[in-house]
Amino acid sequence: MAGNYFPRLIFISVFIFKLLITIVNGADIFLEWNVAINTTVHPFSEEQPVITINGMFPGPLINATTNDVIHVNVFNNIDEPLLFTWNGIEQRLNSWQDGVSGTNCPIQPGKNWTYEFQVKDQIGTFIYFPSINFLKAGGGFGPIRVNNRPVTTIPFPKPEAEFDLLIGDWYLKSYKEIRSLISNNSTANDSSPDKILMNGKGSYFDNDSRVFESFTVTKGKTYWFRISNVGTAWSVNFRIQNHRMVLVETEGSYVNQMALDSLDVHVGQSYSVLVTADQEEQDYYIVAAPKQINATGTSNLIGVAVLRYGNSVIPPRGALPPGPDPFNIQFSVNQAKSIRWNLTAGAARPNPQGSFNVSNVTLSQSFVLQSSVVEINGEFRYTINNVSYVTPETPLKLADAFANGG
Repeated sequence: MAGNYFPRLIFISVFIFKLLITIVNGADIFLEWNVAINTTVHPFSEEQPVITINGMFPGPLINATTNDVIHVNVFNNIDEPLLFTWNGIEQRLNSWQDGVSGTNCPIQPGKNWTYEFQVKDQIGTFIYFPSINFLKAGGGFGPIRVNNRPVTTIPFPKPEAEFDLLIGDWYLKSYKEIRSLISNNSTANDSSPDKILMNGKGSYFDNDSRVFESFTVTKGKTYWFRISNVGTAWSVNFRIQNHRMVLVETEGSYVNQMALDSLDVHVGQSYSVLVTADQEEQDYYIVAAPKQINATGTSNLIGVAVLRYGNSVIPPRGALPPGPDPFNIQFSVNQAKSIRWNLTAGAARPNPQGSFNVSNVTLSQSFVLQSSVVEINGEFRYTINNVSYVTPETPLKLADAFANGG
């Protein structure tokens, strides 16, 4: 009996060790993406080149759990260099996988590269998109979910279902045309966006739209909407006709729950809201209206989708739900300032508010940063203190590692 005890102990110890490693590192997720130009999935009647991933626009969902390791093998089948960035993923000790100019060499046409990164200690709603050459204006973006581990409960009752909603401005011209227009004249009206898309689809009222987006719900159930602004220029105000939203997560942290009639979502931001289907069974408007633009009624500048109750035979009716004055900047500022982290949620969160006291710090230097637009070599460029960014020939991370011994 004693002779069998030691091998069993070793087996149990190895099993427990492997289990702990799995808990810390999570699962490995392997994805293969073929990035290409497609003219058959365009959201409007006009043909234009759209950047797709595996034929999809928007791109496929990355559905991960805290501590998972994600491997994405990207094949670049477009005619210019390409980089993907993973907006909001922290890339701890792994910045060379961040996919932005200065950290990665672009993937050349006809080549492939495998990104590998861990969603270490993170939860929340994020996005990915092409990060160079204004390719984002042509598509290539998609949603990322980082779910809680089973041992960590979410700080609200489990919803009936989850919906990813990517909102963004869109151009009727190709991304190459817009890129050229912006380079040659940054103030030209014809370089401004033309419409707003929801999950790559046009507005309910837009006659040029092939299809519009809709979400089917059941009366009495609550749904988790993961909302991201994947546009290039416009902030939007998001609202649902006759329905309130409860904000529960922003930028990868759970927040103190807050009921809202509408929510401002700026470019690159992601929020989670809960919506309860507590109205009469019919269809309701979902609205994304641009900020700083006078767009009213059924204007093509307003994105409109539909919240559809499962047994509904009644289309949306009445006027679009009103929102705040689009020129009221203070509304947006006050809303952002009212958000508070949920410091009791068992999930990733920043340092506790109020943990730093800077009132007694003596400032030794002050820096003034001023932006402007200047013409350099016949092209318009944004500058900080009259200095415009120039992409280095070698990513700074590589230069630091090999040239400077970092």
